[in-house]
Amino acid sequence: MIKFKLEDSEYIELIKLLKVTSICGSGGEAKHMVDEGEVKLNGELESRKRAKIRKGDKVEIFNEIIEVE
Repeated sequence: MIKFKLEDSEYIELIKLLKVTSICGSGGEAKHMVDEGEVKLNGELESRKRAKIRKGDKVEIFNEIIEVE
C-alpha cells in the first residue's frame, strides 16, 4: 500500500497521482492505463483521466493500492 499525503490542494487529478506515486513513468502511460480499464477508484472502475482524487479516496491499480490522506 502506498500512502499519499494531499497537502497543497483539495484534490489531485488521477493521472497526476499515478505519476507522483511512480506507478507510471509518464502522463501518457497513466492515460493509457485509465483507458484500458486498469484503474479503480474506491472499488469502482474509473474511466475519467482527470477524476478529482480527494482525502480518504483509495485508488487501485494492478496489485497496488494508493490511499490518499
